[in-house]
Order: sequence, then structure tokens, then C-alpha cells
Amino acid sequence: MTRELPQVVFVDDEDDVRIANAQTLDLAGFDVLTAASAEAALALVDREFPGVVVTDMRMPGIDGLTLFDRLRAQDPDLPVIFVTGHGDIPMAVEAMRRGAQDFLSKPYPAEALVDAVTRATRLRRLVMENRRLKAALDAEAALGLIGRTPEMERLRETVQAVAAADVDVLVLGETGSGKEVVARALHAGSRRRTARLVALNCGALPETVIESELFGHEPGAFTGAQRRRVGRIEHADGGTLFLDEIESMPKSLQVKLLRVLETRTVEPLGTNDIRPVDLRVIGATKVDLLQEAAEGRFRDDLYYRLNVVTIRIPPLRERRGDVPLLFAHFLERAAARFGRPVPTPDDAVRRHLAAHDWPGNVRELAHFAERVALGLSAETAPGPGPLPAGAAGPGDDPDLPLPRRVDRFEAGAIRAALALHDGEVKAVIQALGLPRKTFYDKLQRHGIDPNDYRRTRRG
Repeated sequence: MTRELPQVVFVDDEDDVRIANAQTLDLAGFDVLTAASAEAALALVDREFPGVVVTDMRMPGIDGLTLFDRLRAQDPDLPVIFVTGHGDIPMAVEAMRRGAQDFLSKPYPAEALVDAVTRATRLRRLVMENRRLKAALDAEAALGLIGRTPEMERLRETVQAVAAADVDVLVLGETGSGKEVVARALHAGSRRRTARLVALNCGALPETVIESELFGHEPGAFTGAQRRRVGRIEHADGGTLFLDEIESMPKSLQVKLLRVLETRTVEPLGTNDIRPVDLRVIGATKVDLLQEAAEGRFRDDLYYRLNVVTIRIPPLRERRGDVPLLFAHFLERAAARFGRPVPTPDDAVRRHLAAHDWPGNVRELAHFAERVALGLSAETAPGPGPLPAGAAGPGDDPDLPLPRRVDRFEAGAIRAALALHDGEVKAVIQALGLPRKTFYDKLQRHGIDPNDYRRTRRG
């Protein structure tokens, strides 16, 4: 397994100071990024930045203390070391009181800088490892695959079995169906759970960027490549690489990805150095990749190499019995995030839950729950509103035989009545005008559980 150099961002507005300190840290084995201003430093550091920051106290524009406050606001655990002149020591003491890692008074020997950064790096490594462990444990406690329908039971069983097998996986599902949730569940259930899950949406980046982002590059590999960049493949070493919308990957890069899958090595741009990687690859797509390969838009050898196991996520319209449970989960989560009490769904909300076909799947349902948590009307929900009884929805096929279309209509009417009456069987039987035995026979035939619809009630 390759080991990345510990990262340091060194911030100083004086060029000679910045260059000299960067050289010192580079010689000591650190991967150094430099910034001439606090604004530039903020652009380099996010919550997932794995390194430490060393900054001057006095700079034009945003000073070091303000930079520290902004950095710690986005990550309270980020180690920040100050370098200060003699007159700035009171400010440095104030920074230490606020939680800074250390400060060095100018002039300082090179070894003092290296020692301070080494200590901070060790602390940062522990913090990041604890975060990964907590994320893995949280994912184990709840895979995020919510539902009680037979389709979801089978999906959970498949994910748990495949997770332990450590094979490459292709996840197939419509937009919003939860492909990344499945990828995270596969990672959390694998032996790689304490390592990284690195995600890349192949459809979100232009072709000119995706190669460097995926494979990395060395300095001078192309115009503007001033420093080495570790690509997502190498960054995922020891863990899992999740490639969403893999059908959007340019064919020129599909060849290189195929080589990674076959040899478990990666060759960054600008070097002939071939580096071994130990990783699992999970690809996700919303299209039929075999058909894409047949039509020349996707390499068939890459399809067969990636497709060791295929996991298909059922769309929400195929597991409508999970809608009430999912809605309750998303509603509670949204209410907590917005600091509001969990509202009681009204009749309009229940009708929408029962009758809508959810073409946007789980993502659309989650957004709808957020609107309800904010007190917005179900009638103003984005996308199609509640369908009138008997109307065809986006999931209906007009070419279906009449008996199957009648079955769909009948099941939709029963679900709508159950949602409207909170799963109270007696009230539903009266509303539909059915004999009790006939009603229960239809529940069994359509796989409908009234208990699912009682979960929408809050009080």
C-alpha cells in the first residue's frame, strides 16, 4: 500500500519567507502547498483536508488570527501553527487560548518548524483515522437501506453478501434510487471499512479534467501542472473507489481504467512510474451498459471486467410499501435539521404519498419530506402532484395487457385509501365498499401491508 506524504499549507505574504520555509518542509518529507494570502489558503483547505496549516500572523487583508477563526469554523480539529514576530506574541498567546496547535517566534531554526509540524501531523492523522472509524461504525449500525418490502430485504441480503466478497461491483439504478447509499453500504461491510471511500462522478467533470482527477499527475505533465497531484485511484489505495455515472467516462479513459482493474496499478500523467494500488472499484450507472457497449459507446471488455457482480436497485414505484417508512425517516431527519417539531402529515400529504409514482425515487421523496417539514403545501410539491384516481403515472406502461393495468389501478386505489385513513382497515373497507375477506385477499395478492401506512401518523 502506498503512503502519501503528510500535507502542509504554508501561508505568508513574503515570497522569500514562503519559499524558504516550503523548501525546509519539503526536504523533511512533507507535501507542501503554499499560499500568499489567507484568501488563497481558504481555497486550499476544506473539512477533509488531511494536513496542517502554518501561517504568519500579520498579512494584508485577512490576518492570521481571522484566518484561524475561519479555518476552525469549518473544522474545529484542524491543527494551525502560527509564526510570529516579537511584537505579535500577545496575539499568538490569544490564538493558543482559542485552540491553536503551536506558535514559533521569528527567527526560528528550521528544526523547530519541522518538529512543530511533525507533532501536528501526528495529531491530525489520529483525528482523521477516528473520523473514518466513526463513519464506518455508523454505516454498520445503519446501512441506509431503509424498507421492509421483499425487494429491499433481497437488496440488503445481496449487499451484505457481496460486501464481504471484496469483488468489483456494478450498481444499476435510476436517478435518485440510492446508488451511492449502496456503494457506501458495500464499503462499510467490507474489510476496507476503516480506509477511504473515494467518490467521483464521471458525468460532472469535463473530459479535459477527469483524466488528471482520476489518475493524478506529476509536475510539468501539462501546462499549469506545477505540483504533483494524487489522483482518486491512488487516493483510494487500501479502500474503495466509487465511480458514479461511469457510462459518461470518455472511451479513451476507459482503456486506462481497464488496465487499473486488470493489473491493480496506476500510471499518473507525466511519468512512466507504475504504482501498485490495492482497491475495490464500484461503478454505478442508470443505463444498460451492455446495450451501450453493443452500440459502441462503452467498451465491452471494461463492462465484463467491472461486472463481476451486478446489484440492481429497485425504483421506488416497485416498492411502494416502503414509501411511508422512508417518508417518516426523511421527515424526522428534516425536522431535526430545520429545528422544527415533526409535523403530522395532513390528508393532502398522505394522498400524494400514496398516489405519486416518484420518478425521482428516494431523492424526490426526501425533498418532499423537507418541504413538509418546512410547512409547505403538498399541492405545491415540485413535479407532478397527486394523481387523480385511475390516472396513468410515469411508471405505467400503456402497452401492458388490460388485466395487469386493472391490477395496478386496484392496488393504487387500495394504497391511496390506506394512506388517507392511516392504515385503519375498518375505515378503508367501508370507504372502498368491499367485503372484509375480499379486501384481505386483495391485500395479499398485491403485497400490501396496512401497518406501513400507520407509520405516517405523528402525535
